[in-house]
Order: sequence, then structure tokens, then C-alpha cells
Amino acid sequence: MSVRVGVLGATGAVGQRLIQLLDPHRDFEIAALTASDASAGETYRTAAKWRLGTPIPEDVAETTVGPTEPDAVPDDVDLLFSSLPSSVGEAVEPAFLEEGYVVSSNSSNGRTDEDVPLTIPEVNADHLGLIEVQRDERGWDGALVKNPNCSTITMVPPLAALDEAFGLTDVRVSTLQAVSGAGYSGVSSMEIIDNAIPHIGGEEQKMETESRKLLGEFDGAAVDWNDADVAASCNRIPTLDGHLENVWADTAEDVTPEAAAEAMREYPSIDLPSSPDQLIRVFEEPDRPQPRLDRNLDNGMGIATGGLRETADGVQFNCLAHNTLRGAAGASILNGELLLQEGYL
Repeated sequence: MSVRVGVLGATGAVGQRLIQLLDPHRDFEIAALTASDASAGETYRTAAKWRLGTPIPEDVAETTVGPTEPDAVPDDVDLLFSSLPSSVGEAVEPAFLEEGYVVSSNSSNGRTDEDVPLTIPEVNADHLGLIEVQRDERGWDGALVKNPNCSTITMVPPLAALDEAFGLTDVRVSTLQAVSGAGYSGVSSMEIIDNAIPHIGGEEQKMETESRKLLGEFDGAAVDWNDADVAASCNRIPTLDGHLENVWADTAEDVTPEAAAEAMREYPSIDLPSSPDQLIRVFEEPDRPQPRLDRNLDNGMGIATGGLRETADGVQFNCLAHNTLRGAAGASILNGELLLQEGYL
């Protein structure tokens, strides 16, 4: 039996990706779509202004979009995927949670709250146990789970592999982030063509905090954040999709590039429909990964690494993931699959 799901903020860039991925999903059935009041009452075809390379799903196109409020979502919807702007998510997500809905959210609000699971299922599925803490403390019948920022999610799996094998002490990262991460109207063509922008508001802080929470240990009541010092510099470049990142990782134990590559290759995936069989692909070629060549690895859900070399205190490597698939919509769906597997739906 399919789980009936809804999408909050269904007309935006991530919302459209959610529709694209959910429509053929074996376990989920789209039963509700919401958007801003300006779009409410329109068909999804009209409201969404579909911009993806695949056709708009015909069975969704004529669905009427509702306002983003609990009364607009049928009671038999078991799971909501939220792709709302953070300011809107912060204002409206609690209302859905109080009504008993389970929400898998891509919105950045609340990611570092002590009682909110911030999860990459292959890395820290056990953090989902925070739901019980959350329900006790907030009195919600529902549950809120967050996936991390699209740039954070790119580097954390290889860092998790290094931390498990050698212990992390210090991380430095410089990102080369695609324009789709800013949304359709986030960066104008006059700004980004023939250019690179060495600032993305709030991005550095997200990478520096979210990564430490994701790599932390859950003791059954709280997450003890990882002690590694993380510093980030974030840059926007004129690629469409795929965030490429240069990472310097210092480790507590001695590590060679060969040992680091083996730890990444052997880092386990998880038995969920959207997770690749091999989570981290390590390229031997010195000029890989590249956004145009590697962003669609494993249907856009793989993590690509390469360029491994030894440093004074650890290793340097490059990593890449598709920012709107693995880094956003796909990450939320993966969390939804984990919620289903663990019995929260």
C-alpha cells in the first residue's frame, strides 16, 4: 500500500524536483500540493511554470494547489515534504506538526535545534531517535525531520568515512556552487556569466554548524556534536547543477590518500529505495569529479570524490553532488523513506 504524501511549497525549484521524484516512487503517492496564496486554487500546471527537463507528470498537472495551511491537507496524508523558504517554514511548519503531520523538511529553519533530527540516512540514521525527545518537549503529535544544506550534504559522507577510520580534527572547505542552488531568480545572468561570486549569504555558517551536528553521536537523549573545527568559504560559479567542493581534512591518526580512498569506497550505504548501492564513488583521474560529467551519478544521489593527496596533517580531496537531487529534494525523500522504514508513518 502506498503512503499518501503532500508537498508544501510545491511550485518552487525544489518543489518541482520533489514532484519529479515522487510521481514514480514505489512507496509514495502524491495526495496534496500547497503553495502561496497567489497560487492557491490554480491547477499545478498553471501555478508551477514547470522548468525541469522531464515532462510535468500528467496525473499531477491537473491537481488543484491549496494554500499552505493544515486545513488544506487531507487527514489521511501520512507524510509532508516541505520545500518552503525558511522564513515561511519557521512560521507554518509548527502548525502542521501540532495537527499530527510528520514533516520531512528541506527548509533551513530549525536544523540545529537540539530536538530536531538533522539526518543523512547513510550517515546518522540513529539521530531519528530525537523524534521521541521532540514530541516529549514540544507536545507535538507529529514529527519534524530536516535534511542538511546542499553544500553540507556533499562533503559530510566522505568526512564521515574519514572520521570513522582516522578521527577528524580540522576541516577546511572551499565550495564552487551551481546557480540552481539559489533558485530560478536567485542570481541574475548579468551577475554570474563570466564571473564567480565569493559570497553566499549564510552558507558558510550552515556548513560549519550542520556538519558537526551530522557527525555527532546520539546518546538516546541528545546529540553530542563532533569536536572537529570546520571552516568554510562558499563561492557561486556559472554551472547549472552540481556543487564541487575542495576539502582539507586533518585527522587524529596518520592517513595516506590510498587509505582515505579505501575508507570512502567501503563506507556503507543504506537499504532505502533512493540510496545508491555504493554511496561514495572515488575517481582515480586527477581531474574528476566534474559537475557536467558526474552530477547525475546514481540518478543524482551519489557522492563523487577524487583528487586525493596527502597534506601535512591529513588529506585533501574534491567532492561533488547534485545539489537539487542529493542536496535537496532527494535528501528529503530519502528521509521520508527512513521515516517509513523506522515505523514513524
